[in-house]
Amino acid sequence: MTDRVVEKVVVEADGGSRGNPGPAAYGAVLRDAATGAVIAEDARTLGVATNNVAEYSGLVAGLALAVAHAPGASVEVRMDSKLVVEQMSGRWKIKHPDMAALAAEARELAPAGTTYTWVPRARNSHADRLANEALDGKRSGVSIPGDHVEDEPESAIEEAESPSFGPGQPTTIVLVRHGVTPHTTGRRFSGGLGGDNPPLSEEGRAQAAEVAAWLTELKDSVDVVVASPVRRTRETADIVAAALGLAVEEEPAFAEMEFGEWDGLSFTEVAERDRERLDAWFADMAAAPPGGESFVTVQKRVLAGLARLLETHAGRTVVLVSHVTPIKTLVAHALDAPLETLFRMELAPAAVSVLAFYPDPRTGEQKGSMRFFNALAPGRRTLRDTGRW
Repeated sequence: MTDRVVEKVVVEADGGSRGNPGPAAYGAVLRDAATGAVIAEDARTLGVATNNVAEYSGLVAGLALAVAHAPGASVEVRMDSKLVVEQMSGRWKIKHPDMAALAAEARELAPAGTTYTWVPRARNSHADRLANEALDGKRSGVSIPGDHVEDEPESAIEEAESPSFGPGQPTTIVLVRHGVTPHTTGRRFSGGLGGDNPPLSEEGRAQAAEVAAWLTELKDSVDVVVASPVRRTRETADIVAAALGLAVEEEPAFAEMEFGEWDGLSFTEVAERDRERLDAWFADMAAAPPGGESFVTVQKRVLAGLARLLETHAGRTVVLVSHVTPIKTLVAHALDAPLETLFRMELAPAAVSVLAFYPDPRTGEQKGSMRFFNALAPGRRTLRDTGRW
């Protein structure tokens, strides 16, 4: 290292657990922002903890490195945890007591003007590697590279291939269908933002509250709540997110199919007015209602949204509040089932399904599995509700 005064540093931090909660560790890297040279590193195990606690612990460790090795320097923090970045930036509230305590510690260490930047997982590979090495017993504590050590340039970080946190660490997606609306109980076509966009009914809000209470069992594990921007899904997501102490991210890719001229009509009404097109819609996944979308079109945007979600929240747990067609599309994709399988699934309002996506070490592709499907919160009687789906 040189004796040059470092004016700005970059803190890279990561953390995770093998199981959530499970054996956990963090990794933190302090870099000279001007050269990309590594100034110091820290990696330690935490015992049993959640992913979120491990992420925050990595942040605290990285800021402590900045205080010890670059006093007076301005700081930019880069992490692949959107939760930590948004909470430390003041845009999301922190309700979990363990994370609140760690966030307070981080604020004490961070100099005025510290900025927080979300980066893709591939650009945080150094800190991720340190955390894995700590969990594997290969390192523990602070280390300072000597002059003979070749520092990893920042360009190498940007080009690095993204490892998963631990072998086969999955991204878990908890799929929640919205509660009922007047269109649901009236068995009417109800599409995305282009249609009537009805709100939840009182019954639908009660269903959302029931599923939110059920999902609080996962409060320490869930990193983010993502929702379709359609009114009924956003209202459901707001109720769920409030119970989990999280904010809601909107993702338009997970909006319901647009039904065009059929929106707001019952199946019987469409059959009476437009039987030929209705039959074509059932027979051909590329056929669309007049002014609406086909199943193939919806599949393309849903899978594009899935790819973004898996990149942004790799190895974490996401609650995704969506609609019948996008949820069935994701389930079919996870199982490598043909798109026509959508017609053979039933999905109740406010039902929960869980998918996991694992990185294939041979191909780098995400392979899906289904943990369960169409589960209802305790107290909901499945057979009584079958006529309401």
